[in-house]
Amino acid sequence: MSQTSGVRTDLPHIMTSLPGPKAQQVIARDNGVVSPSYTRSYPFVIARGEGAVVHDVDGNRFLDMNAGIAVVATGHCHPKVVEAIRRQAGEFIHMSGTDFYYENMVGFAEKLAMLAGPPGSHRVYFGNSGAEAIEAALKLARYHTGRDKVVAFLGAFHGRTMGALSLTGSKTAQRQGFAPLLGGVTHIPYAYCYRCSYSKRPETCNVECVKVLEETLFTTILPANEVAAIFVEPVQGEGGYVVPPQQFFDELQAVARRHGILLVCDEVQSGMGRTGKMFAHQHFRADPDIFALAKGIASGMPLGATIAKTEFMQWKPGAHASTFGGNPVSIAAGMATLELLEQELVDHAAVLGARMKDRMAAWPAKFPIVGDVRGLGLMLGVEIVKDRSTKERAPKLRDAIVDAAFARGVLILGAGQNTIRLSPPLVLSADQADYALTTLEEIIAGLCR
Repeated sequence: MSQTSGVRTDLPHIMTSLPGPKAQQVIARDNGVVSPSYTRSYPFVIARGEGAVVHDVDGNRFLDMNAGIAVVATGHCHPKVVEAIRRQAGEFIHMSGTDFYYENMVGFAEKLAMLAGPPGSHRVYFGNSGAEAIEAALKLARYHTGRDKVVAFLGAFHGRTMGALSLTGSKTAQRQGFAPLLGGVTHIPYAYCYRCSYSKRPETCNVECVKVLEETLFTTILPANEVAAIFVEPVQGEGGYVVPPQQFFDELQAVARRHGILLVCDEVQSGMGRTGKMFAHQHFRADPDIFALAKGIASGMPLGATIAKTEFMQWKPGAHASTFGGNPVSIAAGMATLELLEQELVDHAAVLGARMKDRMAAWPAKFPIVGDVRGLGLMLGVEIVKDRSTKERAPKLRDAIVDAAFARGVLILGAGQNTIRLSPPLVLSADQADYALTTLEEIIAGLCR
């Protein structure tokens, strides 16, 4: 417990109205020069951060239950990550790994490949972001199979570059105005979709969501031998933090194997320890042919990785590359991040996440506007509904909870149409978790009156 004169510095402390005067000035300047396409849920202007705590420019202290959108896995400015960045920046900052060699890029690729499977079984491509990791996976799937079609899921978010956007099925605002998108993409319902998540037999839909491929699409409009890959999030992120059952992955993988289709897992948000395992697909005993990493991979530095089985990553020099992908400073941050994850943080995410979920599991019975609580590790979702009896989505109520939490110094975000997401830094303490959950309970209880 960190304290100063008896005041805890690891918990929120709000001293001004929000946004404060300095924050208002920054926001006004932002409105004059920065792209309006950015999505800002509330007027938070960061000045500094450490661990799970962030401070705004007016001196207000907040508990970050977002981890910078699931990015700062080791918390804000972890000393080991900061030191790794400083040390590498003092040696060399750039040399372009697509044209030359540097040892830490090789070393990090070796570590990621080792986590993915037995020695020699996987190879790694480095980019700068999650969208780039997905673009590389898409190109590689087409390159290897010689097929041009792909399958993705409704509710999925894979990024906003044109290929990744074509796979995305989350919100119309993300796609509107950008047609024509990449052709050959077919979207199907994700397992445990909202329509059946409260049914008496949700497992029926879990199977049907996959069987629609073979029993309907492959026999009518989508020749299986033209499908290069199926892209799937092991835990659907932007779609509402939806956790599929084991049966979904069993069926999905079986379909892919029967038709020579590559299974691609998007681990951009769910990977790097967030779910209590290094990769979320490990919860489901899945064996992806390709998977994409980013966000938490380097605790805030821009880095993405596309990891594929060696037999599939056999494209020729020049087929795909990135000037800044695998930047040595980002790689150094990634090495430090991975060391911390392996030492303690993955296990901590599993234990603390289970503790939080156990407490939250009582919310649907306690609060009429909580329809469902779900998640793995420190990737937790709370679905907000108008009334538990009807399960009608309540996006405005969800947004009211997000705003109220901000006013009390707890930073959360929405996911999907009506879900609250909790994706804190993996260094979150039990006390901080309790504080966040108590705050949310009080806000939700107030809205139920």
